Amino acid sequence: MTRIFSGIKPTGHLTLGNYLGAVHRWVEVDQHRADALFSVVDLHSLTVEHDPARVRRLSRQAATLLLAAGLDPALCTVFVQSHVDEHARLSYLLECTATDGELRRMIQYKEKSARALESGESVRFSLLSYPVLMAADILAYRTDEVPVGDDQTQHVELTRDLAVRFNQRYGHTFAVPKATRPPVAARVMDLQDPTSKMGKSHESGAGIVYLLDDADMARKKIMRAVTDSGQEVEYDREDKPGVANLLEILAACENGSPDELAGAYDSYGALKKDTAEAVVELLRPLRERHAELAADPGYVDGVLKEGAERARGMARPVVDAAYRAIGLLPAG
Repeated sequence: MTRIFSGIKPTGHLTLGNYLGAVHRWVEVDQHRADALFSVVDLHSLTVEHDPARVRRLSRQAATLLLAAGLDPALCTVFVQSHVDEHARLSYLLECTATDGELRRMIQYKEKSARALESGESVRFSLLSYPVLMAADILAYRTDEVPVGDDQTQHVELTRDLAVRFNQRYGHTFAVPKATRPPVAARVMDLQDPTSKMGKSHESGAGIVYLLDDADMARKKIMRAVTDSGQEVEYDREDKPGVANLLEILAACENGSPDELAGAYDSYGALKKDTAEAVVELLRPLRERHAELAADPGYVDGVLKEGAERARGMARPVVDAAYRAIGLLPAG
């Protein structure tokens, strides 16, 4: 059976971009067709300045939202990355396989390190090595497919390179995974800056729909979305990024085509209104289920404990094999 691994980083409150770009497909497709593992990758939150209590709080919130969205522990494995030691164990072996040059070529490292320096912050080494930890997340489970957004494709390519290199040097140990992408809304853009990804944090949050925004707030943000010059509703990412973003969001909510939807509208206002209502209705059951689960933390803890035990059982034989292959003496 095909094995899938994907994760979500608790560096901020989860957004509509996270949901349409990843979680919705995990729920509707991936957990039903494969042996799927979905992780709250909390170790990745430590690559930048952070408040420890906030990381813990957002990790629990992310796990609760994944379950509220419809991930079923009977169908897939849901766990927190730091609860499975094999991720960190394997990461060091892959650091010994990767090169400084290929890590410094990573686009996200270049962008994030530049932003940190501009704001007067130091750049942590973990920001450079983060793609290696991501590779360890994937390779520890002999993963076949990694559902990712466009911004993570380069990291999956690195993972493939490291798997091939390790296998060639030390003997076949890892499966070589491939990246898969949802057909629509792989990268939802900020409503106030449609040339930038809808991230988890921004000074105002005006262009970000958070999954736990109430209906009025979500509706207001979409109705205030930046559009483009002219009045014609066209799906054109290059010349009309604001309209294209709204069309992609609406298409993802309704399992439609942005091109076809564009022909149904003669004004930006009507498009915004329909997009807002589609998003509100999509997120309504998720918010209601989240409230139920948040009131029962014992259930969420139980799911995460069982998920970590299951994940550990899959990863430990693979990582132990990698330790033997690379030349480390087995423990007595």
